[in-house]
Amino acid sequence: MTGRLDGKVCVVTGGSSGIGAAVVARFRDESAIVAVVDLADGADHVCDVTDAAAVTATFEAIAAAHGRVDVLVTSAGIAHIGTVTSTGPEDLERVLAVNVVGVHLCMRAAVHHMREGSAICNLASIAAVVGIPDRFAYSASKGAVLAMTRSAATDLIDRGIRVNAISPARVHTPFVDRFLADSYPGRESEMFEALAATQPIGRMGTPEEVAGLAVWLCSDEAAFVTGSNHLIDGGFTGVRR
Repeated sequence: MTGRLDGKVCVVTGGSSGIGAAVVARFRDESAIVAVVDLADGADHVCDVTDAAAVTATFEAIAAAHGRVDVLVTSAGIAHIGTVTSTGPEDLERVLAVNVVGVHLCMRAAVHHMREGSAICNLASIAAVVGIPDRFAYSASKGAVLAMTRSAATDLIDRGIRVNAISPARVHTPFVDRFLADSYPGRESEMFEALAATQPIGRMGTPEEVAGLAVWLCSDEAAFVTGSNHLIDGGFTGVRR
């Protein structure tokens, strides 16, 4: 690895599994100092991102230990399967609490400890820019993440803090395996191939591929990049076969 994040103090929410865990591993390979914020095993800081007081205390502790926060990656999030009619108010509120309020609280807390040259990378989704069946609440939340990214980038540009988003298509994570096991028992392999085929490139992405993009966006190599959304989708939004 190149040490592109050498010495940078990086906070990764949802860093105990899936894309977040891959980001943590890759950032550490790039010589970053990484603090994992999660509710699951493996967290350096156990924190509910929907709890404003807990988020503030967590980021204060990280800054006290390391002097600052250079990078924030907001990977903590939840999914929901449902249409506009099958999604209940409680479903929408639960998804928005984690995926929208949680991102806001973490950005808000991190910025207090950031300096010029810092970077925020929010995990959005292709569901923020195209319609995906049965993802009403999730799409709403990721659309909000993308809008918040652009708004924060505008607000923070004079402070020299960059804010960008990554929007993956389907990525093979433990969530996908659980979803298939719960929804299609006995047909997991068949349905996995069907989901993989929806990407024109012919497969799902890997967490490591998303992590590679996050490294670049959070490094000084991307110093001219802010307020942008980076699709990593195997051609889903741009290629027709």
